[in-house]
Amino acid sequence: MTASLPEFKDIAVTIDGHVATVEIRRPPHNFFDMVLIKQIATAFEALDEIHDVRALVLAAEGKSFCAGANFGDGSKLDKDGNRPDESTTTNSAHLYQEAVRLFRTRKPIVGAIQGPAIGGGLGLSLVPDFRVTCSEARFAANFTRLGFHPGFGLTHTLPALIGAQQAALMFYTARRLTGEDAVKIGLADMLVPLADVRGAAHKLAAEIAENAPLAIAATRATMRQGLAERVKAQTDHELRLQQDLRKSADFKEGVKASAERRTPAFTGR
Repeated sequence: MTASLPEFKDIAVTIDGHVATVEIRRPPHNFFDMVLIKQIATAFEALDEIHDVRALVLAAEGKSFCAGANFGDGSKLDKDGNRPDESTTTNSAHLYQEAVRLFRTRKPIVGAIQGPAIGGGLGLSLVPDFRVTCSEARFAANFTRLGFHPGFGLTHTLPALIGAQQAALMFYTARRLTGEDAVKIGLADMLVPLADVRGAAHKLAAEIAENAPLAIAATRATMRQGLAERVKAQTDHELRLQQDLRKSADFKEGVKASAERRTPAFTGR
């Protein structure tokens, strides 16, 4: 089964029975860029074509599930979300738009969220159908804390999952939620000890995989009908506002303050 899978640099793919695990391997914080998002999407699409794989687990190696895009001092990623040293910088697609591929894949996904899912990392954590998490995890839409607009389709996926009011609270305050908080508001589905997150996610995926695969695929397609198109429309809108805000002094201050681990001093300019 694995022979049909491409080789990947930053992720590992394993298959156990009817469940495949896609593990992000950029520890400790698994910051993403265009290259990583493409690898995950390519893996999901390849697994869609393997008949015996019926459900997926998306997991990560290290302390964080995904701490977002590594803006660092503002020079780590270019305006399209690529690293300056990567050949993909010539690609005109923005990484958030590339992420739409993740929402088009066909098989159920369980997220094993063992640590922080921050910013775009929160967006990545909402690609799966379900999330298993722990007390040590943190969930935050910290974009406004960076002087920025939310991305990764979160302005659609987050309110669709937890409701407009709770999503607005997360966006406007940029506060970090614990695993307990996340389960309480429906952002995550199961809370288990840290050591059990991966195993519990695999167990849930295996439970899904016990059911008729054609029926599961058809039901999921109905439940998620139009989702990728809605995410695409929303990322187009988000990107326009992000590009505008990227020019602001507040964005520069937000990114700098984050790198220096201090409270930003925003001026509204």
